[in-house]
Amino acid sequence: MPGFGRVTIRPVDPVADLDTIHSWVGQERARFWGMRGLDRERVGEIYAYLDSLDTHHAYLLRLDGVPVALFQTYQPEHDPVGECYDVRPGDFGIHLMIGPPPPDGVRPGFTGTLLRVFLDFVLSTPGRTRILAEPDARNERAIARLVGAGFVPGPQIDLPEKRAQLLFLDPATRYPACPGPATAEENS
Repeated sequence: MPGFGRVTIRPVDPVADLDTIHSWVGQERARFWGMRGLDRERVGEIYAYLDSLDTHHAYLLRLDGVPVALFQTYQPEHDPVGECYDVRPGDFGIHLMIGPPPPDGVRPGFTGTLLRVFLDFVLSTPGRTRILAEPDARNERAIARLVGAGFVPGPQIDLPEKRAQLLFLDPATRYPACPGPATAEENS
């Protein structure tokens, strides 16, 4: 999207990114992330554990160098959600949290552009034939955003920490409501 800025994606560094992540997950706006009330040490333990897995990954998206979103990916067959629906070969799960607005303010198409960049990144790996999201069923804004991006609602399921709304994206639909084009770079 012209004039939006440069969006980059890189894996979370559980030590270097801890202050940013802890400050985000503790906010009221992140209540559906399920980590409000956790102290810095516990959040660090969670992201260090996540970093040790081959099946789950966390990424920070930056806009012109400023962290703006936290995204996680997972293989559903290696996650509790995989016990609650019929996992297909090629299914790939995501979690997303948009951070607080950047210091220079929210730009037009902010959330949609970040979602599109992340989905493009996720779908750039061959073999991912369906993307799964499972937000808290009460999180109407997240569900509406995902439906607007082309996800199709599935059943609601009960997970240990929440009642979740399953949503599926067939990459062939390519999220029509997200603004674009956008580009991303993966930084290691």
